[in-house]
Amino acid sequence: MQDAQVAGLAAAFPRHDAVLLGEVHDNAEGHRLRWQALAEAVRHGWRPVIAMEQFDRERQADLDRAMRTCADADCVIRAATPAETGWDWAHYRPVLELALREKLPLVAANLSRADAGKVVRQGPATVFPPGELRALGLLSPAPELLAAQRREVADAHCGALPASMLDGMARAQTARDAVMAQAVAKASLPSGTEPRRPVVLLAGNGHVRRDIGVPRWLKDASVLSVGITEQAAKPGTYDREILVSPALREDPCKGSPPPGRRASRTGG
Repeated sequence: MQDAQVAGLAAAFPRHDAVLLGEVHDNAEGHRLRWQALAEAVRHGWRPVIAMEQFDRERQADLDRAMRTCADADCVIRAATPAETGWDWAHYRPVLELALREKLPLVAANLSRADAGKVVRQGPATVFPPGELRALGLLSPAPELLAAQRREVADAHCGALPASMLDGMARAQTARDAVMAQAVAKASLPSGTEPRRPVVLLAGNGHVRRDIGVPRWLKDASVLSVGITEQAAKPGTYDREILVSPALREDPCKGSPPPGRRASRTGG
């Protein structure tokens, strides 16, 4: 992407209540371009709340405290994440440094791995009380949404998951999207003397998809969904799409394990 394209994308951000910026988790070029667009928008006066998939929602108090007391991104990471997260923080340090420097609030937007596992095994009612289930829209998700998520989960795991796991995994992915949407909606609300603020969500491409992701749960907001992808998606998947060169990696589906053992693509 050329500088003019970065500037054009950044210029579109302030026209929306929520900007959802996707990623292929291990693609350094995509992370760099996304950060450039975000930094450019901030340089021109945009003051968003930054919601991140990389922080679990129960760590919000730790994240708030870290943003008040930490001098650098590594301090924030140590204070607000478990020892082993699976994230390559080199990709996210520039965002954290930007937030610290510009005093932009950070929101822990994700459902934890432990809670997602409970949803897979026992259903969302084991994680969310009835009122929250209702507020999240998870009491009865649309059958076509769950069917689409089931197909995406199967593809993302290279067809290696047993059929018995697909429904639970699809419900967990749907729960993550609903939780992220709730985090975005809450972050945008006025607080005290603070007016309503725009929110940018940084998450995997699967979460920012307009057809099955977080935008489905943000129907009352003006949302811009941006996929940062290695191959073109179907029309309508995102509002905008940025194509980047594929990262050098082994084919995750090469020699896929038999059903029941995990193989996974990136970017969900």
